[in-house]
Amino acid sequence: MLTLHRVSVGYGDTPAVLRDVSVTVRPGRVLALTGSSGAGKTTLLNTMAGLLRPREGTVTVDGQALRDRDHGVAHRIVLVPQDNGLAPILTATENLQVALVASGVAAPEARQQTAAMLDRLGLSGQADQLVEELSGGQQQRTAIARGLALRGGVLLADEVTSELDAGNRQRVLDLLHDEARRGAAVVFATHDPEVAAACEAELHLVEGRAEIVRD
Repeated sequence: MLTLHRVSVGYGDTPAVLRDVSVTVRPGRVLALTGSSGAGKTTLLNTMAGLLRPREGTVTVDGQALRDRDHGVAHRIVLVPQDNGLAPILTATENLQVALVASGVAAPEARQQTAAMLDRLGLSGQADQLVEELSGGQQQRTAIARGLALRGGVLLADEVTSELDAGNRQRVLDLLHDEARRGAAVVFATHDPEVAAACEAELHLVEGRAEIVRD
């Protein structure tokens, strides 16, 4: 379980982007993170992932204070960033396999899991293409495939359906809900009200503060 208690976050000497945010990310549920552009959604996800340290308040994972990104990875917090975070000069397959092997999966199993996950995202035909050759939507699906393949305890996804058509958007939502049913805690930042409505809970950010819409 991931918990933020009265967290404030900022960059350098600038005013805080987030102020007094408290939320618990529960296993088995999908939490929609909503708010206008610049409201702090990405900042909140990066704080949950251990990439940013709060100025005030605490972030705990499994009862321990979250120290940094390495600590987050050790506690199986997976982040799918808005810019996808893929290596453009590797193929879709290689991007998944490298991540899986780095997480401790044996190479033969990594190959099997990679093929299965790309197929679930409708990317079997693009498996051997370089990421830089893929469309924006295909890159988003590849990034989601990598995040899902890592089977984290917490999955953080930042605007990963923004370039997808309706069919692929629903495919991704179904897979995120499958992750929750597996027991993962899923946080999904989105601008899409229909996507948010399909999630069990919603946290809305307004001018750096959080409001629970559904819990």
